[in-house]
Amino acid sequence: MSDVKIKICGMTRAEDIRLVNSLGADMAGFVLFFPKSRRNLDIAEAAKLLKGLDGVKPVAVTVTPTPVQAEQIRAAGFDILQIHGELSEETYNSCVESGLSVIRAFNSFDTEEIARCSRLDRIEYFLFDAAEPGSGKRCDWNGLSQLPETGKKLILAGGLTPDNVAQAINTVHPYMVDVSSGVELPQGGKDPVLAERFVSAVRTL
Repeated sequence: MSDVKIKICGMTRAEDIRLVNSLGADMAGFVLFFPKSRRNLDIAEAAKLLKGLDGVKPVAVTVTPTPVQAEQIRAAGFDILQIHGELSEETYNSCVESGLSVIRAFNSFDTEEIARCSRLDRIEYFLFDAAEPGSGKRCDWNGLSQLPETGKKLILAGGLTPDNVAQAINTVHPYMVDVSSGVELPQGGKDPVLAERFVSAVRTL
């Protein structure tokens, strides 16, 4: 049985919360402060939803968050902040002060930024996504095999589905896999059948 962890991202409904609980996912992602995303939530709504999680760690998914937003995220009940875009020194220091763990997300192999973030202790995870997050497109699995040792736990995202996640794990050997659009209903929200197939594909490896 695979020990690869599972993160299901893009929580928007109470039904999604019940689903990740029933499947025993390790993390659940909530998109915040990013109105361009159809999965974006008001932070008060996210705070209500995350209270329903049972043993699943909530993750605040953001793009270039400000120090004030980081503080609001911690106050809402999140322990983990996922950062796409820019990570300023001020926002990082806010994470340190508030006790937030950080998932640093990359949409390209930015060697300079990877090296910088490798030295930041509060960053626990490196997440590698497609060039356009949430698009359902794959990131470069083979390119990840050339990644230097960083000391961070590797999360693989970008275009994962129940049909390709086993191949992705065998190619990249990540600590965790992250899925959103690959288990989503056309009208939004998570598809129970696809989500169950995804989890089963990971755990039966």
